[in-house]
Amino acid sequence: MKIENLCFSYFDGADEKKVFDGLNLQSDARIICLMGPSGCGKTTLLHILAGILKTCGGTVSDFPERCSVMFQEDRLLPWLNAWGNVVLVDKATKRIRRNPDLNDKASALLKELGLDPAMPISSMSGGMKRRVALARALAFEADALILDEPFKGLDEKLMKQCASLIAAQGKPVIVSTHSEAEARALGAGIVRLS
Repeated sequence: MKIENLCFSYFDGADEKKVFDGLNLQSDARIICLMGPSGCGKTTLLHILAGILKTCGGTVSDFPERCSVMFQEDRLLPWLNAWGNVVLVDKATKRIRRNPDLNDKASALLKELGLDPAMPISSMSGGMKRRVALARALAFEADALILDEPFKGLDEKLMKQCASLIAAQGKPVIVSTHSEAEARALGAGIVRLS
């Protein structure tokens, strides 16, 4: 991934808050962890890479355009079960369950993450919901993964299990985290923002 002279600002009425003013980054690592204090722009950079936010200047190269995103918030539908939330990626791509392999993949991912596919979201703990959100991101057929604090609410054993599953995907991954241990578990290169 290569970022050159990236500029981005938020506007609140007449006020401008610059987040990036000529940001330059380069990493050859397949898995990259963005680290830095809260408010330094990690989530903003992930949203720019995902195409959710548009920059006011600069370029991003050597990173796939078709990305699967796991947001900082779980963004699950509470009236569905775990499986129903994971197969939503099919609806997002307008195929609406025309992909029978996704049905099996969703169940397999959830079981690998220690979850019952039939369990209602409304009955889950925060860590369980986080794993459902991860399964949904992994189920989407994308060329890269963008994960915003994917291990929030997980104990060390579950974090390592999830990190192993993420690393096994064999595609570019960008993760935001505050934890060196999470970066090590992913075998990631670290990019520090300040």
